[in-house]
Amino acid sequence: RHIRKAHTDLPVVMITAYATPKLAVEAIKAGAIDYLAKPFAPEELLHAVARCAERHKLLQENAALRARGDGLHTLDQIIGESPPILELRGLIRTVAPTDATVLILGESGTGKELIAGALHSLSKRRQRRYIRINCAAIPETLLESELFGHEKGAFTGAVKQKPGRVEEADGGTIFLDEIGDMSRPLQAKLLRFLEDGSFTRVGGNEELRVDVRLIAATNRDIVAAIRQESFREDLFHRLNVVQFQPPPLRERGEDTLLLADHFLRQFALAMNKPIRGLSAEARNRLLEHTWPGNVRELRNVMERAAILETQPEVRVASLPNFNLEARLRRGDTEFHFAAGEDSLDDHLRAYERRLVRQTLERNAGSLPRTAEQLGLTQPEFRQRLESLGLEPREPQLPTAPPTR
Repeated sequence: RHIRKAHTDLPVVMITAYATPKLAVEAIKAGAIDYLAKPFAPEELLHAVARCAERHKLLQENAALRARGDGLHTLDQIIGESPPILELRGLIRTVAPTDATVLILGESGTGKELIAGALHSLSKRRQRRYIRINCAAIPETLLESELFGHEKGAFTGAVKQKPGRVEEADGGTIFLDEIGDMSRPLQAKLLRFLEDGSFTRVGGNEELRVDVRLIAATNRDIVAAIRQESFREDLFHRLNVVQFQPPPLRERGEDTLLLADHFLRQFALAMNKPIRGLSAEARNRLLEHTWPGNVRELRNVMERAAILETQPEVRVASLPNFNLEARLRRGDTEFHFAAGEDSLDDHLRAYERRLVRQTLERNAGSLPRTAEQLGLTQPEFRQRLESLGLEPREPQLPTAPPTR
């Protein structure tokens, strides 16, 4: 405690010959990164020191990001060694120094914002503002004012003149996320702005001009939106000077494990938990999952694992039930929620309990057959039963009648 108080960033390893569970818990709560009980193998000490070095490195990286204060994403944050990601990083390096307008098309959670931030951080505009606007998060009636500003009295509540975000980004970059949700009238005004950088504030007549680079992104099927006339084809062509299509996580192979390790280190550090990595079974389970939520889903899974895990390695029991979630997404089963189940976790837990009970009944209480059908090993299934508050009961064999 004294060391942590005097040097908040200094990693501490507790070494003792009087090891007790209570002392270990107290040491971790006091801020120790690791806890070694004598006697221990030299490899254990080396591993503990390596963890300390990793923690120190992450703290330095976080401090550097905070010092910059812009929250920007860099190329180093696009993690992966798969061919699609190597190609993506190469394209970013090529396009970033130019002023080309960029359109990023991809599923939710694939890192579209990372690409936009990296393009700005590697550009000649990196010393100027980088502004992100989520077009889907701002009401249609306010989005035009948010983008282009308004004059005093332009509408109820406009008590003074307000510059728009494009003015704030002058000389820098503006990132329009979820541009597929923008209304057609505002699309027309954006098209004009893209032509020559000119615009007028809401309620104003003065033509203003700025120099910004525009990056847009959407997870919508843009071709279908054009056919349905919800998105202007001329705006699409104006935006689509350079197109990026970040690959979904299911197409990135073992990048999944690189990302999982990265997120796990971050969360373990933030929570001050001595988690060293993923077990072999957990790594296989992550590789088997199709990740419909992509990298964002993986990040959430690793946060959950860091919260729940009590061992040095993340076990399968600390991961979500991917089989259950897949069935919920497919909608191939019906269920009703009971009263008092308020949160999503409550609903999922109640459904998981019912699913396990029904599968056990179908298999006459056989734990091996039930575990196999649910895609779990027997130890994993027993852990799951325990976490759900269900008591594992092997089927009772009928008693043979007495022989005469």
